[in-house]
Order: sequence, then structure tokens, then C-alpha cells
Amino acid sequence: MEARKEIRAKTLQLEKMKLRIIHEVEATEQEDKCLSEYKQEMDLLMQEKMAHVEELRQIHADINAMGNVIKQAEESRNRALNTAKRIHEEYRPLKLDIDDMRCEFKTCLHLHLVS
Repeated sequence: MEARKEIRAKTLQLEKMKLRIIHEVEATEQEDKCLSEYKQEMDLLMQEKMAHVEELRQIHADINAMGNVIKQAEESRNRALNTAKRIHEEYRPLKLDIDDMRCEFKTCLHLHLVS
């Protein structure tokens, strides 16, 4: 009975970790989408700079701001990816532990039923 409780608790913990991984992966994907948009915007700004020399100062300011946004987005993406990796490193041994416990529980249950 105690083994069942422990398995259930660890299974719930495993599910929570799984949801966190999914959340972090989704955050990574969202940041990738943002990065793509930011980089496209950066390309458009560079083209405008070449076509409109008289607007060079304002465009230069926009480029600097967009560069900062891209840098922040890359940092956010990297943090989310690193968090997902770290959680996954915790997830795997816990899953193996639960799998082993389930196997042991089934063996004990089978031996008890046979006796």
C-alpha cells in the first residue's frame, strides 16, 4: 500500500515536470517565432536605410532598439531551453525510478496472489 502511495506521488511529480518541460519547450518555440519576426524586421530596416539616406539617423536608432530586442529574445529563448534541459535531466531518472518501482510492485503483487 505504501509503495502505491509512493508511486502515485512520484507519478504526479513526473506529470508536473512533464508539463513544465512542455511549457518551456512552447516558450522556446514562441521565442523562436519572435526572433524570426524580429530578424525580418531588422532586414526591412536595413533595406530602408539604403533606400532613404535622409532617414538614416532614425533608422539607425530603430536598428539599435531592434538589436536589443533580439538580444533579449535570444536570452529568453536560451533560458527556456536550458530550463527544459535541466528539467528533463531530473525527469529521466525519476521516470526510471517509477518504472522500476512499478515493476517491483507488480512482481510483489504477483507473488502475493500466487501464494
